[in-house]
Amino acid sequence: MSVLIRAGILALGAVLLIPSGSARGEAAPQAPLLLVVEAPSAKETITVLRDGDAQEEDFETYLTQVVLSEMPADFAPEALKAQAVAARTFARRQMAGGKHADADICGQSACCQACLSVDALQERYGAAFDAAWDKASSAVQQTQDEVLTYGGALIDAVYFSCSGGSTEAAAAVWGTDVPYLQAVDSPGEQDAAPYASTVTCTPDEFAETLGLAADGDPAGWLGGTSYTAGGGVDTCTIRGQAYAGTRLRQLFGLNSTRFSLRYADGVFRFDVRGYGHRVGMSQYGANAIARLGFDYQTILRYYYRGAKIETQRLPSQGPIPPIRGKCPEGTKGVGMLSAEG
Repeated sequence: MSVLIRAGILALGAVLLIPSGSARGEAAPQAPLLLVVEAPSAKETITVLRDGDAQEEDFETYLTQVVLSEMPADFAPEALKAQAVAARTFARRQMAGGKHADADICGQSACCQACLSVDALQERYGAAFDAAWDKASSAVQQTQDEVLTYGGALIDAVYFSCSGGSTEAAAAVWGTDVPYLQAVDSPGEQDAAPYASTVTCTPDEFAETLGLAADGDPAGWLGGTSYTAGGGVDTCTIRGQAYAGTRLRQLFGLNSTRFSLRYADGVFRFDVRGYGHRVGMSQYGANAIARLGFDYQTILRYYYRGAKIETQRLPSQGPIPPIRGKCPEGTKGVGMLSAEG
């Protein structure tokens, strides 16, 4: 920001009222001195809630920590850049009106987005920390001030670990239709560690979890299943009662709603694909797309349909109602560190 200091500013009114020198037959006075002073631009900061303690931090440093906390440093550089833009957008939206009264955002992936301390990151990466930090910092710097918008407003740039083959629409998970959060195919994730998982339980455990009586032949307990556009379970009928896929995921601790359920060999078996809420950008999917040679802008536009990438220095909009609930109870965060994401 420039600070303009005009000499003789206190006499400005008089200068405007006195006739010019040429009108009085006098030599025209010299133009007032205009001094331009460059004020140092203030660093952007963000208040982060960790373990009940609100800490003000440099925003770019915070984003570097988020990138390293949410995505492996050995992912492709363009995937890390996509992560940086998504994380920046998510944070800026929270700064404009988020979940916490005493902080802009928290460092928990199950609520907001993960942000481990530098000490914790050093412990995680060990001797590779410096290289990992430089790589994440580069992703932040090379996308400086870039955010995702839709209709001129910051988007809710949610992301998650692994889709299992397709992302999910926000309406199918949180009940709110969001034009830029729709189901899209996300191939190339098959080698991801969290791509497939299995949960089994006995008939007694199964019935107890659902609050049902464990009577009758378990082979006849399961009815029909309906699916969402993203391949997740919409509803599953069990003993004549329809259960939402999101509810079954919560009850049985499933990694995602993209699952099949069957009874065989005396146990109920959930075969699950993907990890996380599956809405927005798949992190393993982003890495797969990046390794095919596509840049981060392409990745972001693919997962956030219709969103624009813009440069925005500071939050400029008022409070925005969250797509999801408040932090304390039952909310879903972003990223790959929590199955609740």
